[in-house]
Amino acid sequence: MKTPTVDVQALDAIDRRILAELQEDGRMTNVELARRAGISAPPCLRRVRRLEEAGIIRGYHADSDPQKLGWEIIFFAVVGLESQKETVLTGFETLVADWPEVRECHMIRGGSDFLLKLVARDTAHEIQLTTRLTGAANVARVQTLQTIRTSRSLAGVPL
Repeated sequence: MKTPTVDVQALDAIDRRILAELQEDGRMTNVELARRAGISAPPCLRRVRRLEEAGIIRGYHADSDPQKLGWEIIFFAVVGLESQKETVLTGFETLVADWPEVRECHMIRGGSDFLLKLVARDTAHEIQLTTRLTGAANVARVQTLQTIRTSRSLAGVPL
């Protein structure tokens, strides 16, 4: 089945309000969402389903606190590969996709190839993950950056 496309320019103020409200609180009922969007529940649900089917709404999740769950360290790794051949790039992405500690993987430009966001239980675990990264096939260099604190972390995009 073909995924319907929604032209981003065609999103009206109500669609944007629905998206903004769901980015803020994805657990609210459709009735509450409709109230906040200023429409009745049935058209609100139709709009949400259309946004989901178009892939604009990619899913719903709980925003859990890593530290309260025993993940004391959040760090980033800037990774440079020995080659930018597509097989090397996709091979690296496939490798880290199986690491539960890798929470985000972004291909980047500007001197390195990937930016990873990782979590570790403690310093020893962080070192273990860094060692795994530096020892991985086709990895030329790894720079890690440990977070001290996060003062802003927002879901979604500005609407």
